[in-house]
Amino acid sequence: MLSDNYHKDYKIYGLLAIIIVIVIIVTILFSGNKLTEAYIDDNFLVKHGWSEDINDRFYEERLFGLEKQASFNYRIDGDYPSFLTVTSIKTLFMMSEEELLKKTTETIKSESNNLNLILDDNSTISGQRLLDNTHNSLYIIYNGTDNSISPPEKIKIIGETWNCAVSGTSIICIGFSQISNNSETSLVNWANIIKNIKGNFVKIYNSSDFLGTDGLISNVKCH
Repeated sequence: MLSDNYHKDYKIYGLLAIIIVIVIIVTILFSGNKLTEAYIDDNFLVKHGWSEDINDRFYEERLFGLEKQASFNYRIDGDYPSFLTVTSIKTLFMMSEEELLKKTTETIKSESNNLNLILDDNSTISGQRLLDNTHNSLYIIYNGTDNSISPPEKIKIIGETWNCAVSGTSIICIGFSQISNNSETSLVNWANIIKNIKGNFVKIYNSSDFLGTDGLISNVKCH
């Protein structure tokens, strides 16, 4: 008969083997879950007078580091203040572009409500396009009014999403632009946010300002 010590040792060795396997699996998961943070190169920002708000960077980890999220914020002030948030998300299982767009839409509506921005759901523009960074994206554009200021001013908001297979990250961009100022209107900052080389929005806004290689969203670097 085998001794009790043998059975105890056997159990200990078996438990150690299980722990080692678990450690190896967790190590593999963590090593393959590095977040590549998407950003906009300074060259594109400086050209249009934009800058990153360094103090407004955001980073978060969930599920013991298996899910990660980072956001960079870019802005331009003046008569037609505008901003653009670029968020990178790393999860164990990548969301579909449709899920990303739904999440983006929910975020836009929630934040608009908090900031007293009135969105016109009847004038939305949505679709897909090829960005200059070679990614196909889904987007939705809202017209609206900023009721948090007096007098209220007209605004435009875009939510645009795509998955970057190279880095294994999901990208969400949310851009905001005030396009009116005391009855005067300017789409310059708005064009800087959404223009691309294919000029997807040239006909919609009847302006060549929306054709170019230096659009901010179109040049988000995500891999």
